[in-house]
Amino acid sequence: MAYLPLPAVQRGSLGVHIALNTSILRAPRTGIGQYIAGLSAELAKLSGTQLSFFTGMRWASQLPANAQPGYSRLSALAKCLPNAYELRRCLQQGAFNRGVKNLRPALYHEPSLWPFEFDGPMIMTLHDLTHVHYPHTQPADRLAEIERRVGPALERAQLIMTDSQFVADELSAHYSVAPERIRVAHLGYAQRFRPRATEQLQNVASRFSLTPNQYLMCVGTLEPRKNLPLALEAYNLLPEPIRQRFPLLIAGMAGWQQDSLSKPLQAALKSGQVRLLGYLEDEELAELLAGARTLLFPSLYEGFGLPVLEAMASGVPVILSPRASLPEVAGNAGTYADQSAEDWRDAIQRLIEDDHEWQLKRDLGLQQAQQFSWANCARITAAAYRETLG
Repeated sequence: MAYLPLPAVQRGSLGVHIALNTSILRAPRTGIGQYIAGLSAELAKLSGTQLSFFTGMRWASQLPANAQPGYSRLSALAKCLPNAYELRRCLQQGAFNRGVKNLRPALYHEPSLWPFEFDGPMIMTLHDLTHVHYPHTQPADRLAEIERRVGPALERAQLIMTDSQFVADELSAHYSVAPERIRVAHLGYAQRFRPRATEQLQNVASRFSLTPNQYLMCVGTLEPRKNLPLALEAYNLLPEPIRQRFPLLIAGMAGWQQDSLSKPLQAALKSGQVRLLGYLEDEELAELLAGARTLLFPSLYEGFGLPVLEAMASGVPVILSPRASLPEVAGNAGTYADQSAEDWRDAIQRLIEDDHEWQLKRDLGLQQAQQFSWANCARITAAAYRETLG
């Protein structure tokens, strides 16, 4: 197992020892995985913070460099073994307890929806309320587990971190959490997301038979909440010469109910103008994104929308839905289109044909991205640790 070296931290020399659950990394890294990686790297640089990582069944002093296997095996096991979630949780709680006994962390940070039992102060991060607004986008067994655990977890937490003010407001409204118990720490983006010269994009463009700045991208897990059929419908309404010149790349891991996308997706794939790339490794995704003409992000609901920030930081204009947290992230740099395929088609065509508009949105996006960083996210989070510990 490879581990990502963090900035130098001498164990035992720092004042605040934090236990961070990183077991979510036992799957290809999507939003929460990138949150853990970005936050951890910056926390380790801050004086007064020492981190111990719980990786699912054991503890480590460094963050795993790559996603760990495990969830796919559990999914297969769950089909033939009753109560697979409960069994896994029981085994993990035992491993968690043994590490806590030996390491004696002062505080436990849970970056997902259901914390482990911990006899001490606990902070959790609530990234979104997808399970509340779009329960049909969650598998039934996962939804039942969320509903059973999230309420008591929110009551246990001394402070609750959110990725956006939008989610903070939702948290207060839906769960009656007092605003003074909530801290907003906007996410950041990795250094690999940056503008790149055309010659720097030639290698990845050649691998995928592309021309830099002459393709469109969608990024996200293939699931109903991401609203991919709207992007496909809008793309199919574009004039044929534009579709021949600008293929649409879809990058993302398979999600729940991917089959619900099959009809529009399969029809689009047959044309050869839409390409399904699957899950891409970090650097490859960053290179491809930097060479896109625009990012299409028609998501129905996001607690933050990390691909939007990553695209703006890469100098790529974004067309997105004016929903949930997305205007908070994109600001006036975004090109907004609601749920009309015709509106999306017009927005895409405008950013392809109008170079002045494209350059304006590119410049605004680069400026907007500068407001977000993992360093700032870590500073706010570390302040929450100190506040919790008094």
